[in-house]
Amino acid sequence: MPFSAILGRIRKLLLVDEAEHYAAIERGFQDGSLKQPVTPMSDAELAEAMAEFTKTQPSPGSIKTLGQHFNPKK
Repeated sequence: MPFSAILGRIRKLLLVDEAEHYAAIERGFQDGSLKQPVTPMSDAELAEAMAEFTKTQPSPGSIKTLGQHFNPKK
């Protein structure tokens, strides 16, 4: 499945003034530093991950943390 599907869900959760965060997520998928979740995420799980991600400025470290939400180690 193309990452555009999860980007569409993420776009609905982010505010207009969080465009920089959205752009960082989009770049993360394009450059491979973010991978789609291995298992589907509920809207609540995705919203929680986005809320945590937007608390800080987008950076390689924050992208890595977001990726850990998408694919947690079990």
